[in-house]
Amino acid sequence: MKKIIKYGLFLIAIISINSCKYYNFTGTGKIDAETFQVNYFQNNAELIEPGIERDFTLALQDLIQNQTNLNLTTSGGDLIYEGEITSFRISPMTATADQRAAQNRVTMNVRVKFTNTKKEEDDFDKTFSFFYDYPANQQLIGTTLQAAKDELFERITQDIFNASLAKW
Repeated sequence: MKKIIKYGLFLIAIISINSCKYYNFTGTGKIDAETFQVNYFQNNAELIEPGIERDFTLALQDLIQNQTNLNLTTSGGDLIYEGEITSFRISPMTATADQRAAQNRVTMNVRVKFTNTKKEEDDFDKTFSFFYDYPANQQLIGTTLQAAKDELFERITQDIFNASLAKW
């Protein structure tokens, strides 16, 4: 009986160790690439928020570096992310009894062209979007703007990561 338990534990350990080469904790599985590059995302939105393109580009680079073992490069990357911010707009969402906005929504759309030089069938060109709601009695400046950017960047960059590397 002891031999069967030892054999069973040994088998479970071997399977667990071997499965790590097919799956990791970020859900990316085995990536057939060593480097990635994130080209500068231009801000072509009608409403211009200064510096948002730089901040978004850096947020995408940071997310990929933190969730993979890929090396960031400025040219010749195995995985290439490029695109533009196509929309950054504010719109009223809910109204009060006296017809004033009670809540505003800022929405950001980012068009991404992803190229995998090692596996062309993974390439895509699509738009990712998310929104952030905030009280209408606040302006989109200071801490409200920073909270909006943090939420927008986190959700959009994670969606881009999932579409390109996790295949979700």
